[in-house]
Amino acid sequence: MIYWQIFMAFFIPGILGYGGGPASIPLIENEVVGNYGWMSRQEFSEVLAVGNSLPGPIATKLAAYIGYTEGGVIGSLVALFASVAPSIILMLVLMAVLLKYKDKPQVKNISSIVRPIIAVLLGVMTYQFAKDSFIGLGPVYTIVLLIGSYLMLEKLKWHPALVIVIALAVGAVTGI
Repeated sequence: MIYWQIFMAFFIPGILGYGGGPASIPLIENEVVGNYGWMSRQEFSEVLAVGNSLPGPIATKLAAYIGYTEGGVIGSLVALFASVAPSIILMLVLMAVLLKYKDKPQVKNISSIVRPIIAVLLGVMTYQFAKDSFIGLGPVYTIVLLIGSYLMLEKLKWHPALVIVIALAVGAVTGI
């Protein structure tokens, strides 16, 4: 019975919390504090504060912690699944619809519009990263890092994970 309660405590906010973590926090609080009484508002605010200090989505961190405190490892897994299940279900339904109508001209037009938008967004993100790098690390280090990464990825055809590990190692050794 506890696993079903854990599932529902995180599945319902996952469905209703449009916009992700910040929108679902009050819904999770209502379930955990108000509906099931697993913790007080003070305890929930402390868990929320600790969760916000860690990287990653807040809803899954809350789910993992609260699920674990109420149902152990299995409770944690149930809560994590419940918090992401609405998104998974929606993606599967949308993918089925998209695959059903993939040959329609309207769907093809959407794809032709979305690709350039994604390319522009990635370009803007790259520009912002490079600008921040120039300010934080200096132009010489940034240019060496950009050229070195380009050569390793495009000319030597190294795996991107290896290039990232090398960049991390260089940063660790140089202290930059």
